[in-house]
Amino acid sequence: MPATAEALRVFRERLGLPGLVDVHTHFMPERVLAKVWDYFDAVGPLTGIEWPITYRHEEERRVALLREFGVRAFTSMLYPHKPGMAAWLNAWAADFAARTPDCLHTATFFPEEGVAAYTERAVSDGAQVFKAHLQVGGYDPNDDRLDPVWGLLAEARIPVVVHCGSGPAPGKYTGPGPVARLLARHPRLPLVVAHMGMPEYTDFLDLAGRHPEVRLDTTMVFTDFSERLAAFPTGELGRLADLGDRILLGTDFPNLPYPYEHQLEALERLDLGDDWLRAVCHDNAARLFGLAPGPS
Repeated sequence: MPATAEALRVFRERLGLPGLVDVHTHFMPERVLAKVWDYFDAVGPLTGIEWPITYRHEEERRVALLREFGVRAFTSMLYPHKPGMAAWLNAWAADFAARTPDCLHTATFFPEEGVAAYTERAVSDGAQVFKAHLQVGGYDPNDDRLDPVWGLLAEARIPVVVHCGSGPAPGKYTGPGPVARLLARHPRLPLVVAHMGMPEYTDFLDLAGRHPEVRLDTTMVFTDFSERLAAFPTGELGRLADLGDRILLGTDFPNLPYPYEHQLEALERLDLGDDWLRAVCHDNAARLFGLAPGPS
């Protein structure tokens, strides 16, 4: 997509960025991704807004597109919806990271027998970030079986991107309450709230204000699509600016119902300044994951 690549090149060069760091991109086994795409195809009737997948391509093409877009580091967010999946997904993700050096080694977990052991194995194998999806998984993050997992990740300082907001549809354990209880027990956990907690933006900004290790990713927030579903409250823009060192670029690629550059355009039109944009689109995540400085 030459137009998108060119728009992103102009964006990066204007800000003097060595590239983008996108902490919320999805790569997973093809048959699992097909099921995810089936879900998004069905979201239209659920929400009343169609959700076309803009980048419905095979894996090699999707990786190539991110590189064309100037994304220097990204993730393979993947997640189980039932027991018996997570260890297998972690093995796939470890292989994907090994053959895709610009992908941060991603892993996941589920409250089940053996979860502590396979999470520890993923950490030993070099996992750099974990994904937890409370909505799809339908589990309480405070499940006793997960306590050693959260403790391990907090001790190892490994970030966990958690889909805990109630968008696009609420789950039994979504919303700020379960996460607040989790952070009360594991205050040092480096937790990244996916989608900024959409639609409970204010509640998750409150959590970030109370917990210095809580960050929020921008995935789909502020875009025209999401503003129709759950508009970000304009009264919170000041706090968004104040938390500029803890906001991370996320997009949901490839599952976007619009071109990739629209997420960047949506951030830019917030008018929070170039320093804020540089931090969000690159510097904050580069610091969090210890990325080497890139060429300017």
